Amino acid sequence: MGFGTRRPPTYVGARDHRPTTVSAPRFIFDAPFGSATPPLTSTHADPKAALRRDALARRAALGQDVRAAFAKRLAEEGLRLARLWRPRIVSAFHPLGDEPNTLPLLTALAGEGYATALPVVGRRGTPLVFRLWRPGEPTRAGAMAIREPLETAEAVDPDLLFTPLACFDRRGWRIGYGAGFYDRTLERLRAIKPIHAAGVAYGVCEIAAVPYEAHDQRLDALITEQETLVF
Repeated sequence: MGFGTRRPPTYVGARDHRPTTVSAPRFIFDAPFGSATPPLTSTHADPKAALRRDALARRAALGQDVRAAFAKRLAEEGLRLARLWRPRIVSAFHPLGDEPNTLPLLTALAGEGYATALPVVGRRGTPLVFRLWRPGEPTRAGAMAIREPLETAEAVDPDLLFTPLACFDRRGWRIGYGAGFYDRTLERLRAIKPIHAAGVAYGVCEIAAVPYEAHDQRLDALITEQETLVF
């Protein structure tokens, strides 16, 4: 079966952030694999907003059985990625609303001896800060009521990040929630050391092609309730 999934992992392309060089916002829509259609561009309205809205609506409609099954699978597959990449510190987001439940994953990681951390959201336009946290330790309500470690917890730079997202494509591009926190964070961390970023999403959040900009950061892997993609 390969990589512990119901299907073998899919290896998609090579790392290639393909930045644009124009100064104005420029969204690139790459054609699907095997297509001869040239990329389309838009320098006007943000095309990500509608894609984000529709994907989040599909996510909200999922049943509890799908959510529970994914929480279990995420813990298994996330642990396999950690064993593959051997990070010292692993971060995951504390689930909010109908986001995938990452708490079983954090419990599994901590149980195998990995140092685990949660992100702390700061001012808009800044990268995330990460503080050590293990399941069972106290949290506090941070920005947007997201649970985060206490201010006394040690700040760290994770080597493997499990990232939230609104939608994704099969080349590793993601659309987040619009504030750019993870793009700035991954850019900062990748500038100082090798890291890996794994997106966490339900399969209904997949889209044909994510329009990306120069500042967008590509994922190294993605886990859904159905498969694991390694890019």
